[in-house]
Formats: sequence, C-alpha cells, structure tokens
Amino acid sequence: MSYPPPYYLGPAGEVSATYRPAATAPDLTYANGNTVHYLATGESTHGLFGLYRWEMSAARSGPAPHYHRSISESFYILSGSVRIYDGKRWIDTAPGDFVHVPEGGIHAFANESGEPASMLLHFSPGAPREAYFEGLPNLSTLTPLERDEFMLTHDTFWLDD
Repeated sequence: MSYPPPYYLGPAGEVSATYRPAATAPDLTYANGNTVHYLATGESTHGLFGLYRWEMSAARSGPAPHYHRSISESFYILSGSVRIYDGKRWIDTAPGDFVHVPEGGIHAFANESGEPASMLLHFSPGAPREAYFEGLPNLSTLTPLERDEFMLTHDTFWLDD
C-alpha cells in the first residue's frame, strides 16, 4: 500500500486547522440524555472520514445488530463500559479499548452498565452521518416504507431477529 495522490497542491502550506474545545456544547442531545459531538464531519474532511464523540447517559441505549455496505465504523472507548457486538459475541469494553468494523461487518453497541459511558465513533469514508443521527428521534413517526427508505439512504441494514 502506498500514500494516496496529493490532495493539496499549494506551494507552501496554509493555515487551515480547526480547534474544538472539550467544553463545546454537544451538537445533538437525545431525550434519553445521550449526546453527540460532531468533531469532524465528512463535509469538513472532504469525505475522507467522520469522527463523533458519543456520550451515553446511564440509561440503557444502543442500536441492535446491523451492518453498512459502504462505510467502516470504529469505536474507541473514552470512559465507562460499552458492550460492543462484533458479529459473534458481545465484548464488554473499557477505556482505551478499540474495535474496528469493516464494511459489511455485523456490529452493535449498548450501554448496559447503569453508568454513563463515552466513546469516539469513526466512519470511513466520511458519509453524512449527522442526518442519520438527527433523524433517529423521528423514526416512530415514519411509515414502515419511510423507515426502510431512511435506513437505505443512510446505509444501515438491520439483521432479522
């Protein structure tokens, strides 16, 4: 494997870094107290990746087993314990643990600890996951066909129970 072709072709570099202080308010807050911080969106990374800080309240939460066809997803645990399903088994993670799920990999996550937990979610390439996160609270108002279209639009395929 080699480096990709150059994206930046300027003569001397440029001032273009972004800074987001840790105290920045979350971009999204769910009714159960979970929050999402949009650290680096696909739009801001020219579609290369998306990085989000997912903070879970003590309430049980997390998606059922599913997979994505066009994006990989990685989890880096910052605090607490998050259970992550790797397609075969549920893993009780701890701070510093990392799980990578390639395209097509079955996965799920849940906070079942009764305590708050947080993790970084990394998607590659940088799909527009913000619209998916923001649409989740409205799923109950959609018809079955609209839910199916929403999931297809956002490359999320649920496993049959």
